[in-house]
Amino acid sequence: MTRIDAKFADLKAANKKAFVAYVMAGDPDFDTSLELVKGLPAAGVDVIELGLPFTDPMADGPTIQLAGQRALEAGMTLQRTLDLARAFREEDNTTPIVLMGYYNPIYSRGVETFLKDAKDAGIDGLIVVDLPPEEDSELCLPAQEAGLNFIRLATPTTDDKRLPRVLQNTSGFVYYVSITGITGAAEAEATNVGPEVARIKASTDLPVIVGFGINTPEKAKGIASVADGAVVGSAIVSQIGAGKPVGEVLSFVKSLSDGAHSA
Repeated sequence: MTRIDAKFADLKAANKKAFVAYVMAGDPDFDTSLELVKGLPAAGVDVIELGLPFTDPMADGPTIQLAGQRALEAGMTLQRTLDLARAFREEDNTTPIVLMGYYNPIYSRGVETFLKDAKDAGIDGLIVVDLPPEEDSELCLPAQEAGLNFIRLATPTTDDKRLPRVLQNTSGFVYYVSITGITGAAEAEATNVGPEVARIKASTDLPVIVGFGINTPEKAKGIASVADGAVVGSAIVSQIGAGKPVGEVLSFVKSLSDGAHSA
């Protein structure tokens, strides 16, 4: 059982919804990013999504693209991202970390080497948005064999014919993208999301967590009420991008987690 599996089992037993927070590793710099990540569990974050900075993030809107650029300019790399996770693990051995990014840096490092290093650093799961199910032998299946969850995205355009393929080798949880398009582009609506979550849950026992377009405590509560939890990324990253102090960012995160947990 991975930390992700254990976390969702605990949440289910407590009849609680999950709150997942996304931050870009190394934004605006390594030390500030590490301080922020270390503060997320106390701010009510159940699962940390750690963005892997990349030069061509095709699923991300301007907010997260800029975060990636800031991180890269501050010297962030795949190795430094793993170093950040390892430093976090020195103080916290229970909060799951999902590494979210694109395949190119992983491919460049070599899959076998990357999976060993990620596992050693305390990474629990992967979301690699540009590897479809047709490429499962490339990273998904080796990741599962290495003891890492491979989390797949389902979207409003994932129809009933496509859904079984998407779910086939997914583990940990299913990430439902509430809107079509890029991150931060529109707002999620619980009335639209609810039926889609129900459709996915009819085909899997995995938790279904909803992300994209959630930017207030009220939105987090509304989405969590029709799913197993909510993910917030761009709204948090925009606070970091505005130069807010770490304490202020964490207070905002706490308001979002309170919203999701009140669902």
